[in-house]
Amino acid sequence: MKADWNSCLNNKVGFKGFAVPKEAQEKVAKFSFHGKPAELKHGSVVITAITSCTNTSNPSVMLGAGLVAKKACELGLLVKPWIKTSLAPGSGVVTKYLLQSGLQEYLNKQGFHIVGYGCTTCIGNSGELDESVASAISENDIIAAAVLSGNRNFEGRVHALTRANYLASPPLVVAYALAGTVDIDFDKEPIGTGKDGKSIFFKDIWPSSEEVAEAVQSSVLPDMFRSTYQAITKGNPMWNQLQVPSSTLYTWDPNSTYIHEPPYFKNMTMEPPGVHGVKDAYCLLNFGDSITTDHISPAGSIHRDSPAAKFLLDRGVERKDFNSYGSRRGNDEVMARGTFANIRLVNKLLNGEVGPKTIHVPTGEKLYVFDAAMRYKDAGHDTIVLAGAEYGSGSSRDWAAKGPMLLGVKAVIAKSFERIHRSNLVGMGIIPLCFKSGEDADTLGLTGHERYTIDLPNKISDIRPGQDVTVTTNNGKSFTCTVRFDTE
Repeated sequence: MKADWNSCLNNKVGFKGFAVPKEAQEKVAKFSFHGKPAELKHGSVVITAITSCTNTSNPSVMLGAGLVAKKACELGLLVKPWIKTSLAPGSGVVTKYLLQSGLQEYLNKQGFHIVGYGCTTCIGNSGELDESVASAISENDIIAAAVLSGNRNFEGRVHALTRANYLASPPLVVAYALAGTVDIDFDKEPIGTGKDGKSIFFKDIWPSSEEVAEAVQSSVLPDMFRSTYQAITKGNPMWNQLQVPSSTLYTWDPNSTYIHEPPYFKNMTMEPPGVHGVKDAYCLLNFGDSITTDHISPAGSIHRDSPAAKFLLDRGVERKDFNSYGSRRGNDEVMARGTFANIRLVNKLLNGEVGPKTIHVPTGEKLYVFDAAMRYKDAGHDTIVLAGAEYGSGSSRDWAAKGPMLLGVKAVIAKSFERIHRSNLVGMGIIPLCFKSGEDADTLGLTGHERYTIDLPNKISDIRPGQDVTVTTNNGKSFTCTVRFDTE
């Protein structure tokens, strides 16, 4: 972990790269937290979360986290108050066995109170950091960290201010909260100082397999599962009182900002429309390697100045009710505005600036990606995306293909694609093309300021898996790509 963190500090800006100069790597940001002195450094942990999706079915790691908290309490070691801690089990059963074991009391003492059940920090629902912490990070350009037991850690997803996000088991989440940094070798460096003034190491707070097994044996009881799951249909009067329309088809509410009738089926005919190539398309975005589905498809919180925020504000939704992109995934208007809205997007058209904007090539204006895409669309222009290797890596998500389609993207030309994302693009009518081996946008001298024409055969019967096509630009360049329609 420490070695990985140090390589991230030094790597060039991008996926797992922060390019912090050597002389600035030991910088300390001192601030006042509710009247008490506090400090942050690169690698300081500001969010630690035991989250629902990956631990509910594993009582040994949940009780293990409780045992770490207990041992730390007994030695006089406490989590710093400015670290945002949370425990969000996926099931009420977890609460029952943590209470039965007596370990919830120690988790509470370390700040890991139960905040709710279900998706929280992984999807950006961590809530805001304390203002003093947020200011210390922003004003000193600190690379702050989050450690969570979920299954997603992409940049900009957990929280806009935590650029280094690590996944760990629940007991390790507690250990990193206690250490307060990811810049630590647990084998050699102390986690902190105990009440007797002695250094406390990882091995002093880590439970044995026997201790964990004993806690599971005595605290995880079959009746907890029965009583919790029986109550699902009976236990929530609000749910049971909901009015349900009796119509066969869903009745769309045009005023809903959560569920909106998507446009995919409007103007759809019984006959497929046939082949269409791409003519004189502008480049919407020009990327390097490792653009993940989290960069493409909206997830996490809705940034206060974003096109999605403007859309919601215009419809009377207050900032406190924005919720997240994940919760609004049933509204294509919100999701299209959130496509390519990741705050850590590195787009070569912006010459090194990081953020969810691009250059509108005809005017040279810098705009949010959504606004630029709509301007192209309104003028009747197609767009394409240029990319490096592993385009669409990360978790497969439908919106990573639906969003670009709604923005008017007709093709993605990349060095390589993640398998499922490539097939999702085809499903949404976006052509995936691969540069030939050894070639990419840079070697071909493409800047993204050109216009692109892709000549597909006119008849479907003339298109075959893996065939080559020619791409030409308006400034006389011509190169061959492989069309990644991989099956008949």
